[in-house]
Amino acid sequence: MPVTIGVDPHKASHTAAALDEHGHLLGQQRITATLEGYQALRQWAGQWEDRRWAVEGAHGIGRALAQRLVGDGEQVLDVPAKLAARVRVLSVGHGRKSDPHDAISVAIAARSVPCLRQVGVEDQAVVLHLLTKRRQDLVAARTQTINRLHRLLMDLVPGGARRNLTAKRAAALLAAVTPAGAPAVTRWQLATELVADVRQLEQRIAAVEARIKTAVAQANTSLLELFGVGPVLAARFLGEVGDVRRFPTKHHFAAHTGTAPLEASSGQVIRHRLSRAGDRKLNHALYMMAMVQVRRPSTGQAYYRRKLAEGKSPKEALRCLKRRLSDAVYRCLLADQHHQPSPVGLA
Repeated sequence: MPVTIGVDPHKASHTAAALDEHGHLLGQQRITATLEGYQALRQWAGQWEDRRWAVEGAHGIGRALAQRLVGDGEQVLDVPAKLAARVRVLSVGHGRKSDPHDAISVAIAARSVPCLRQVGVEDQAVVLHLLTKRRQDLVAARTQTINRLHRLLMDLVPGGARRNLTAKRAAALLAAVTPAGAPAVTRWQLATELVADVRQLEQRIAAVEARIKTAVAQANTSLLELFGVGPVLAARFLGEVGDVRRFPTKHHFAAHTGTAPLEASSGQVIRHRLSRAGDRKLNHALYMMAMVQVRRPSTGQAYYRRKLAEGKSPKEALRCLKRRLSDAVYRCLLADQHHQPSPVGLA
């Protein structure tokens, strides 16, 4: 087994610990998170020709370091922070936390768990993740601006504005208002400015969605063949999942999306409960997909109604549908990886 170099990354510094094949500590190094620090780290690690790196949170705080190492041809493993924390708690020394101890825990976790994900060079999935995050931020800003507009219109228009307020409707309401007094004039002026902000945000959202559509087309994914999946949801799936081959089965993928129920059995009582774990962004994407299918004639709608007829509540039937859709998304992502036609299922 090669020397394992565990790294505990931070914004300003990184701490590394090297373990040999028997788990003995060979050395430690703390460097600044700069180009000079990275070069010093590489020079220090050069004393072990047969080596591999284990970076905690290689897709989070350790992304920059992990990508630099991968770009230089190094083998890098992604160690989840929770896994490293468990190793630290179960180790000797009462689980004391420090950067040197954390780096050792990361290296031990990499040596102990054989199925850790190997970090690769960033690809189209990262582009889609960045674009969907940008759209999410813009949509949140638009929602916040519209909420502020609602509050101002409550004082300017009797009864305020209706739900699903748009910039066009707000502008029409303001055009019919003749403010009297300095406070009313100020509210009217601020509301007018907010309408302009909403229009600007909607233009930015449209521009990002156009970029998402182009990026999804370049990805050549079969997800678009599923009923209820457009470019935005396809980008969310592709950007959040990344390499779907890290999930051995559809059951592992369902656990990741939070659509697999958790067993809560005790003695002779066999029962399951709703899972609140998993990636909530993927779970919400599956929820949006399920709602589209439930409201329109589709295979998913027929499945949902069949579950209702079996005596399940609307929420339980929707959860069953989300699990089926999770399996369908998993099949499509696998088919994309193998460049094969997507299997038909709830499409």
